[in-house]
Amino acid sequence: MMRATLLLLCFTAFASVNAEPCATATTDCTEWIKLGPQAQALVYRTYSLSTRNDKVIRALIVVHGAGRDADNYFRTVLAAAFLAHALEDTIIISPRFASNDGQRCRDTLAANEINWSCSGESWRSGASATNNNKLTSYDLMDEILRELARKAVFPNLKSVVLCGHSAGGQYVTRYEMANQVHDRLGFPISYVVSNPSSYAYLDPERPAGANSELRPFTDARNCTTYNNWPYGLKKRNGYTASLSDDLLKQQLAARPVTYLLGEIDILPLGGFDSSCPAMAQGSTRLARGQAFANYVNQKYHAGHKLIVVPLCGHNARCMFTAEAALPILFPKQ
Repeated sequence: MMRATLLLLCFTAFASVNAEPCATATTDCTEWIKLGPQAQALVYRTYSLSTRNDKVIRALIVVHGAGRDADNYFRTVLAAAFLAHALEDTIIISPRFASNDGQRCRDTLAANEINWSCSGESWRSGASATNNNKLTSYDLMDEILRELARKAVFPNLKSVVLCGHSAGGQYVTRYEMANQVHDRLGFPISYVVSNPSSYAYLDPERPAGANSELRPFTDARNCTTYNNWPYGLKKRNGYTASLSDDLLKQQLAARPVTYLLGEIDILPLGGFDSSCPAMAQGSTRLARGQAFANYVNQKYHAGHKLIVVPLCGHNARCMFTAEAALPILFPKQ
């Protein structure tokens, strides 16, 4: 009996160390993240989040866009990992922020699956779920990071990159400044913000003029919501409601961020936000990203990086598989 037990333990250890990455966007590569006794969320992942894996040295988490197509984003970062020769030693995770309101959004929900509002500003800005007001979209990311921090499962994990494109980029830029787990997990986290339609400004200044010079916003009378969350810090809700403005400013400046912008992401396509608070940040996604990076670096001494990817528009596959993006998404250990 003892010999059989030892053999089983040895086999289990061998299997975990030599497990192949799950590399298809099918149910075989999915797992449920438990958020409570009656709450769960689906993620695509290359390796199990519960089986010991000594090979994994880094994690890449990718947040999908407004289409909530976590499967397509999973495929995209799989391609990027292949190009970076990082597929074997990286766990890739693509969470799904599902929504079903019976009208515009009709994702098929499993039992107890968290449901997010179909409204564009909900899951991407840390709002509460429609079927559980105690859980926010940022709580889900907190839990994913805690799963990765379990040394019994990932003893050799050295770093995590959290990236998002378009609406996912909005999620990442705001989660970066708001989350409360960044310094508590035992590994460094960096953030890659790609082609979002808007950012959360820290004060009433906005880019203006041909050179996007930062000035106090002058059209507040006609654009009364320009400084409200998620475009600014006023009237915050959900995950960020209890955090102070000073804490958000401090965290935004202190944490490592790369803005990954498409050189030709200059057209109002792909769910472009043309509302007045978004237009106050610039006329195109490229202009908005350049202005925001300049703003946080100059005024708040953030030290964030800005990379413009040549010949890419509003396309996650182009952005994340670009040569310039690979060493950022898959840093050497």
